[in-house]
Amino acid sequence: MTRDFKLRDDDPYIQLIQLLKVMNIAESGAIASEMVLSSQVKVNGVVDNRKRKKLVKGDSVQVYSEIINIV
Repeated sequence: MTRDFKLRDDDPYIQLIQLLKVMNIAESGAIASEMVLSSQVKVNGVVDNRKRKKLVKGDSVQVYSEIINIV
């Protein structure tokens, strides 16, 4: 499943754990952090363990079979 996340015009980025919460993939920041730290999340096809990774337009995040494109 592929979904898009549109950044607001006044926000140049969103942090990885914030994205997981906003997209209802994680119920809380603690769960989002654990998902990232346990290597369940890929950013642009590569496992990334940085919870506060800044995602910008053009980035993609994969969690399990779900892909989120930052637009």
